[in-house]
Amino acid sequence: MSRDKTLVSYRYSALDETGKKVSGTEAAQSTGAAHLALIERGLQPLEVSAKNSILKFEITKKMVPRQDVMNFTRQLAVFMKAGIPIMEALEVIVEETQNKLLRNVIKELIDSLRAGDTFATAAASHPEAFPNFYVGILESAELTGNLDQVLNQLAEYIERDQKARSKITAALIYPAVVACMSVVTVLVLTVFVLPRFTVFFKSLHAKLPFMTLMMMDASGFILHWWYAELAAVIIIVVGYTAMRRSDRGRAQLDSLILKLPVVGELTQTAILERVCRILSSMLKAGVDLPRSMAVTADSANNAVYHKALEGVREAMMEGQGLAGPIARTGLFPGAARQMFRVGEETGTLDQQLAVAAEYYNRELETKLERATALFEPAIIIFMGVVVGFVAVALISAMYGIYNQVHVG
Repeated sequence: MSRDKTLVSYRYSALDETGKKVSGTEAAQSTGAAHLALIERGLQPLEVSAKNSILKFEITKKMVPRQDVMNFTRQLAVFMKAGIPIMEALEVIVEETQNKLLRNVIKELIDSLRAGDTFATAAASHPEAFPNFYVGILESAELTGNLDQVLNQLAEYIERDQKARSKITAALIYPAVVACMSVVTVLVLTVFVLPRFTVFFKSLHAKLPFMTLMMMDASGFILHWWYAELAAVIIIVVGYTAMRRSDRGRAQLDSLILKLPVVGELTQTAILERVCRILSSMLKAGVDLPRSMAVTADSANNAVYHKALEGVREAMMEGQGLAGPIARTGLFPGAARQMFRVGEETGTLDQQLAVAAEYYNRELETKLERATALFEPAIIIFMGVVVGFVAVALISAMYGIYNQVHVG
């Protein structure tokens, strides 16, 4: 299959021969070609992406579900272990793949391999399916020749990651449903119930209690200024999106999230589990520590931890070791610091990190259960207060009207 000869500009971040992180642009025909060009220049690519025009604003980006990536990886590992060439294996797998996006990715992988690219280079062209740590582990596996074993490790990591995500999702479903029902209840009271009582009370020209007046004013404000409230919601959503897209804004938001009660603790535990899991997987696959640290920093999904891990990697390259800089960040609790120190001193860092990942996975489960147990009664109490306030306001108004009519 012929390739488009048009050169495209790609942004990249990579590690040079000294382990220093560098960035720039590379002109190439594809992401894989840019990836390969960087390797030929002695760089270890961390991230390569197309340099889009400033006029392009991508709201959503299609991603291959992790479950499908896990199944693909496990299938490929079985074929490789059986001694089937990777090209033939991919041609069989693509026929059985149901996900349309993944099927297109595999077809492009086959085209790239036919054109002479390595599997890791071809996979690097598809960040919608294969994240940075996946590509980094593949590169190491191709150098050591144990691709089938590494593919099994990748599948196991993705499976564990999926289980952790599923636990979080399952724990949040019930509180989310309760919260949504609470919002719907308040809206129904405000939009449909209270306005009718307001008209009724005004028609009687009666003197109303303060609670009733306050409730009527609040209902009227929400009902008549709905466009301003909608505009405020839109501004908040757009502002949040803009902040997430800027480095400084994202750092501020991520820092704020870590400081929130309950949510911050849950977020930190989830990040620690992910960092330990990815770093352990990469080291176990034979990826060098500087590259592993750089990829792990990018995979942390939190700007605060990303900056801290980048600083740790730089300190490590200066000869300061790993455990000391990790401790100085202040972002890793005592158990994690101890495991980093023991792993560094005994040369079993990958094993210690695997143990740490399992520990934080259990911690995450426990904290999710506690958070859910706290959240549910809080929502119920809030709803009780709102409904109780409305009931008291209406009953006191009716009682006051009755007294005024009876006295009159």
